[in-house]
Amino acid sequence: MEIQSLFSGFCSNSVIPSLKKDSLSSSIPSHSYLSGLNQSDNRVCFKPQCFPAPQRIKSVIRLESKNSVEKVSRVVFEKEDSKSWVKRKRLAVFVSGGGSNFKSIHQACVEGSVNGDVVVLVTNKHACGGAQYARDKGIPVILFPKNKDEPDGLSSDGLVDALRRFEVDFILLAGYLKLIPVELIQGYPKSIFNIHPSLLPAFGGKGYYGMKVHKAVIASGARYSGPTIHFVDEHYDTGRILSQRVVPVFANDTAEELAARVLREEHKLYVEVAAALCEDRIVWREDGVPLIQSKENPEQYY
Repeated sequence: MEIQSLFSGFCSNSVIPSLKKDSLSSSIPSHSYLSGLNQSDNRVCFKPQCFPAPQRIKSVIRLESKNSVEKVSRVVFEKEDSKSWVKRKRLAVFVSGGGSNFKSIHQACVEGSVNGDVVVLVTNKHACGGAQYARDKGIPVILFPKNKDEPDGLSSDGLVDALRRFEVDFILLAGYLKLIPVELIQGYPKSIFNIHPSLLPAFGGKGYYGMKVHKAVIASGARYSGPTIHFVDEHYDTGRILSQRVVPVFANDTAEELAARVLREEHKLYVEVAAALCEDRIVWREDGVPLIQSKENPEQYY
């Protein structure tokens, strides 16, 4: 499929006013981007940048991803003086609202604390705050799914095709309220992550989002809450848990107060997990539980 025809459904001026025909084609990488191509300040830079990978770890199953294809390798006691490098990852972020977690991740990428770049934003609401932020930063915006409110949106297969053309490695859901289609999950196995504002598996599932979660936590009498980052499967909030952060629930909390406390931790946690992901520090225990390898001490996992 020609690039022009692929993007004709969602790159209209009303959706991505900052992208013109000539700049759109240069925003979508070809396989030659690893040769060190640099583009203008307003576009994605495809020159590879690398961070040293952890040098000595125990025998684990390591998850790596390149151009949407999962690679699992067994790593056993690498030599301490070995030099391995991790290429800069290409991230797609999905939002439905203001996109505060998206902004935190993007800023961390720009500042260098995350070894990756947000190369495309996907949203089901073309006028949401996250989409506007992306346009302001020169990040291409894709509408998904196609419906009566967003007639320029892509189909599920079209979305997978578009993300592959952007050579996306990992997908980060950051306040995206639509169920992820099975076509995308199959196209990006163990490469899609979501953040949820409660300690899953509690207060998760269909209908638990936004302020509804915090109201339910308070009504239950729970003393603790906090964000959870998990792998995405075919259902709401049921994928393997990767990381959590605990915050207290105070006796006189309102839902708004609890939401603000949890959101502050969300911003920190998602950046930490994105950094680990982009440095290939996500590993799998033999029983199928995902863990994060410590950057400071590669012998430790959490």
